[in-house]
Amino acid sequence: MDQDRAQDTARRNRRFLLGSLGVAAGMVGLSFAAVPLYDAFCRLTGFGGTPMLASEMPQTVGERQVTVRFNADVNRDLNWRFAPDAVSVKLLVGEAGEMKYRATNLSDKPVVGTATYNITPEKAAVYFNKVECFCFTRQLLQPGETAEMPVTYFVDPAIADDPKMRDVDTITLSYTFFMAADQNLDGTEKTRYQNGAQAAAAPAAASGNLDR
Repeated sequence: MDQDRAQDTARRNRRFLLGSLGVAAGMVGLSFAAVPLYDAFCRLTGFGGTPMLASEMPQTVGERQVTVRFNADVNRDLNWRFAPDAVSVKLLVGEAGEMKYRATNLSDKPVVGTATYNITPEKAAVYFNKVECFCFTRQLLQPGETAEMPVTYFVDPAIADDPKMRDVDTITLSYTFFMAADQNLDGTEKTRYQNGAQAAAAPAAASGNLDR
């Protein structure tokens, strides 16, 4: 009897241990999944100042004019120079815009970087749409190499109908480049991106008055 009781206790302990390990593994998996899920949520909703992603330009252009400012930062661990071609652009809501950023590798070795972005004020993020950009695309630059990185965008005409947006006449798009955790890249990804971005940006003519 004692032996049966001991075996039953051992089986319950094994089941409890396996269940605990399963819960722990699930929590680890969720933590890894949370980052891309959170990023996807931000892209779809504009949460946290994340610009929306659009597949095409709007069909109408409104009368309201907005100033779009461009900011560029580089993490201190990345020895790159990074800047937009202009500080700001004035354009009408619904009008196609394009800005080119340029990054230069100032180090003496090949480096892979990746950029994050956000919009201020945050409440305007749901109306700022990017059609093409270099964000989250791994960029490999050889020593001294400079890469041209365009972003095409528009401000949704619906911003003019939102009472909470009446005080917004300037929207700032900010990018920050970081050193990528994985430095193993042969350069083909950057070339593919640049070719694709140029093809996608061709129909969308740059517009507005540039303030350099």
